[in-house]
Order: sequence, then C-alpha cells, then structure tokens
Amino acid sequence: MKTLARDEAMQMLNKVPEVTLYFWIIKIMATTVGETGADFLNFDLNFGLTGTSLVMASLLAAFLFIQLRARKYVPWLYWVNVVLISIVGTLITDNLVDNFGIALETTTAAFGIALLATFALWYAREKTLSIHSIVTTRRELLYWAAILFTFALGTAAGDLVAESMKLGYANSALMFGALIAAVTVAYYGFKANAVLAFWIAYILTRPLGASCGDWLSQPIANGGLGLGTVTTSLIFLTTILGSVVFLSVTRKDVIPRTA
Repeated sequence: MKTLARDEAMQMLNKVPEVTLYFWIIKIMATTVGETGADFLNFDLNFGLTGTSLVMASLLAAFLFIQLRARKYVPWLYWVNVVLISIVGTLITDNLVDNFGIALETTTAAFGIALLATFALWYAREKTLSIHSIVTTRRELLYWAAILFTFALGTAAGDLVAESMKLGYANSALMFGALIAAVTVAYYGFKANAVLAFWIAYILTRPLGASCGDWLSQPIANGGLGLGTVTTSLIFLTTILGSVVFLSVTRKDVIPRTA
C-alpha cells in the first residue's frame, strides 16, 4: 500500500507543467484573454457582470473538477483551467469594484492579504511552496487557490495603476514588464530564491497581461489601439491553442518524475 501511495504521489507531479519560456508565454496570453474575455462577455454579449460571473464560475468549477480527477498532467486541460480562472479572477475584482463600489486600493490590499494567507496556510501544512512538489490533492487545491488570488490581485493592481493613478495602459505594461525583468535578473544574476522569484513573477504577469489586453482592445480615445475585445481575444486564444498543441506533441513542459 505504501508503494502504491508513493507511486500515485509521483504521478501528481505530472499535473503541473514545468516552468519554461512556453509556460510564461501562455500564462501572459491567458491573462490577456482573462481581461478581454470578461469584457467581451460582459459588454459585447450583454451578459452583464452577474450573468458572466455565474457562467464562467460554473465552467471553472466543471473543468477544475476534471483537472483534480486527472491522473497526470494534460496540457489542454491545465491551460483551460488557467484561462477560466483568469476570467473568473477578473470578474471577482470587477464585481467588487463596479457592483459593490469597493475602491481599487481596498481590493488590491484585500487580495494581497488573501494571497499571503493562502501561502501561509500552504507552507504551514506542507512546508514548501514549490510547484515541483504538488504531489497531493490538498497541495493542488492550495495551488489553484493561490492562482485565483494572483489573478484577482493582478486585476485590481493593474486597474489601480492604469486607471486610478492615470498611468495609462501602455505605461502600465512597460512598468510591470520592467518589474518582471528585475525579478528575472535577481534570479539568474543574483541567485534569488527560485520559489519566491516564481510567485512574484506569476503575480506580476497578471497586471502585465491585463494592461496589454486593455491597451490592444480599448478605443484609441481611451488610450488603447482600438482592436476590440473580439479581435484581441481571438489573437491570443489562437496563440495559446498553437502553443498548447505544440507542448502536447513535444511534451517539453512535463516535469520529470525525479524532480
């Protein structure tokens, strides 16, 4: 029985992709789709915030259930969940700000605290925050909870910088891109802690992707390029699809069982 349990635990490693350049490309694309996709459903299809939230939360619950039941890492399933959780995270922030009138400063602080609390619980129970050690269902649930809060936090922080602080979408994207570059230099140049560098970069890619999405989709009068939510979403969804197909064939992002 112990051998079986150990083998099952090792299989769980394959449910989370290795952190490669492909990982970051798809992740940033997914964050952009989260921003433009939520706007498309809300405004273009007239679902409204409440209707859009109910539909996307239901889809996320269904696909997350399938993800948790899977016995190995499946690229398309994993990234569908990331795209859906990106949209839901965006909608959570939008609901709090638009429907309940909560300030972006408050939502940014609240989601920051929620994320820290998730990390604290995760570390207290598992003694690690490494994505290479997600070998149980409990760790996977904590992993997805952390990802949800990074998306909600990134949405709030991105909107706070771009809109409330009036920095603009393009300047916000450049600022968050520079911060990610600084984390990259700290990791590769100064040997910063790998787990800490990963989660900081993961958080920062959300407002980067959101700012890029807004910059591309928003009207020129609002500081964007005017591509619209449909065109922007299709461009990035096509890129995600192509990347996921490539990874499914090459398996370049599968974590070795010895990791």
